Parts: sequence; C-alpha cells; structure tokens
Amino acid sequence: AGPWSDPNGDTLIVLAAGSLDGGFPAEGTLLRCLYAVRAYQAGGFRKIVLVGYQTSEHMRRLLMAEGVPADVLVTEDASQSTHDNALYTARLLPGDNGSKVLLTSDYHMFRAVRAFRKAGMNVLPRPIPDVRKRATQWLRRWPAFLDEATESAKIVYYFVRGWI
Repeated sequence: AGPWSDPNGDTLIVLAAGSLDGGFPAEGTLLRCLYAVRAYQAGGFRKIVLVGYQTSEHMRRLLMAEGVPADVLVTEDASQSTHDNALYTARLLPGDNGSKVLLTSDYHMFRAVRAFRKAGMNVLPRPIPDVRKRATQWLRRWPAFLDEATESAKIVYYFVRGWI
C-alpha cells in the first residue's frame, strides 16, 4: 500500500476490525484504537473519524477514556465492509480538503487504501503492525496466516467488483 511510515495530516480515519456481541470492539479494533491514541498524542490531527458498524461508538468511548477530546471525534456506524467504509466516510467528509490519513492493520491496508482512493479520497496509509506482531508468537501464527489468506481473497473479490 506504500512505504511503512507514520504520516500526519488533518484527519485520521480509523477503521474497525470487527466487534464482539453488542458492538464491543474485537482485538483488532482495540489495537487500531490504541495506535490512533498514540497518533493523536504525537500531534498533528485535528479530527479523528471512527468507522465501523455498531462499533464506532465504543471506539469513541475508548479514545475519550485515553484522553482524546470528544470534539475531535466523529463516528460513522453504518458501514459493514471496507467498501462501505470508503463510501460512507467520503459522504461524511464532503468538501473537506484537508489531508487524510488512513489507519488500519498492516494486512488490510493494501485493499483499504485503494477502496478509499476509488471512492475519491486521497488518503495516506498509516498501517499498524497487526499480523506483523502476531507472527512473532508461535501460537498466533496460524490465525495471522488465515487473516492474510482471507484478505488475499477479498482483494481479488474487490478487484473483480471494480471496488479497487
């Protein structure tokens, strides 16, 4: 998706990675939220958009608990796929000409950044080391591999549909 870097911008867009019962963020979403807090604390972002079906409000509360001001946070909770994430976020930010940075997991960034660009949003990739961290632990390698394999199939599906 691009060089591994931590670009800054005006708006940080954080994608959910699924949820547990009741919309509580799953492990991948929690990891993305923690990296979003670190990015905000490092400075540079005026707005953080939290994107994910039934999860964005939980993400918002987590970031607020970690000291991110409520007026910085915007939620989008209708999207149920990466394709929806891109389309609904683009609708949420019409006319916003500031620079945008997309934060998601390393294995998800290739497809996500292309979906957002296809939706008309020029985003800079800011991947977090999700699979990269899990692969260092023997028992977590198989689930990490399955995530990579699933993501590869989704990339093909998105390409065939014309979404990337």
